Amino acid sequence: MASPSLIPQEKTFPWQARQPALLVLADGTAFSGWSFGAPGTAVGEVVFNTGMTGYQEVITDPSYRGQIITFTCPELGNTGVNELDEESARPQVAGVIARNVSRMVSSWRATSTLPEYLQRYGIPAIAGVDTRALARRLRSQGVMNGALSTETLDPQVLLERVRQAPSMQGLSLVAEVTTPQPYEWLEPTPADWDYGRSQGIPIPEPPLRVVALDFGVKRNILRRLTRYGCRVMVLPANASPEQILSYNPDGIFLSNGPGDPAAETTAIRTTQALLQTGKPLFGICLGHQILSLALGGSTYKLKFGHRGLNHPCGLDKQVEITSQNHGFAVDADSIPADEVTISYLNLNDHTVAGIRHRHLPLFSVQYHPEASPGPHDADHLFREFVELMLQHRTFLATQR
Repeated sequence: MASPSLIPQEKTFPWQARQPALLVLADGTAFSGWSFGAPGTAVGEVVFNTGMTGYQEVITDPSYRGQIITFTCPELGNTGVNELDEESARPQVAGVIARNVSRMVSSWRATSTLPEYLQRYGIPAIAGVDTRALARRLRSQGVMNGALSTETLDPQVLLERVRQAPSMQGLSLVAEVTTPQPYEWLEPTPADWDYGRSQGIPIPEPPLRVVALDFGVKRNILRRLTRYGCRVMVLPANASPEQILSYNPDGIFLSNGPGDPAAETTAIRTTQALLQTGKPLFGICLGHQILSLALGGSTYKLKFGHRGLNHPCGLDKQVEITSQNHGFAVDADSIPADEVTISYLNLNDHTVAGIRHRHLPLFSVQYHPEASPGPHDADHLFREFVELMLQHRTFLATQR
């Protein structure tokens, strides 16, 4: 039997005091547990992520804005948190749901525990939930709004708050996460983050100029672009076509982000104007959906979305395992087939996972080739974007 002095005491972990917490879904289902985040109440769309790793990257991904995320991984917090794994400046989720949270942090990279991190930024979180039962309910009934609270433990009171919350369908959230001012991405990529796909590629000279429209961009996207030899200027989501073109970009990137893509009417109109320039465009996730809408397509809300690290995507007998996080999809029948081809399908449900234009230098994918977290199978898409920009640069040189 272990010596009592070696057994962690409850007082060593103040977040384990087990303050009661309650989760209530829009259908009236309630889950009780205890708090491991900040005190308070969070209301938002309850979704689930099936990844077994990368909880800090997920929590700080701006695409999760306005959502309460359920982690189906049976335990969180084992590796703590650190500054390098943040995908934005702070947590973006409305709340966190877990089965269990580790008392111990087992990573030399950790600078804080997950509960301390969530408390610092005011994010409510509940542990002790049967996340398997919750995920099954969201799969069968569809994702729905919910409320997570440490201060209101009456299910009927929370249910009333849930019923007053807006639906994610039709909700515009990009303005909450975009940069307020243009900036150049100058952060160097840590050596241990370069997973080798871009090693040995000649850096273009002069560097390729990329304007990234920030709909909620993840930092690792900017890292991958710079690692492939791009000089990246990040602009607010409401930047005008004239402002974008004033930087004389070799290419334009449309980032990931939260909310309903059809609600981002300014971004859609801006993208339509950019199509007329002939400049290479690359879109990821929300950027893929906005590009598809600008090309005349339409989008619809998925029943429970795709959120995880092992989604197979492919076409023509080629498959990539991908990281995904989205609740909307492009309607395959709405894509103008004479101009656009489907380049990837999600092989779980055959939803559109990528498009390419037949004549213009533009393409997009629904998944996340930058990973963080997730596999690196699709990192080659950054190389393809670079190749398109180099071809366009060469073409322009011949026209002078």
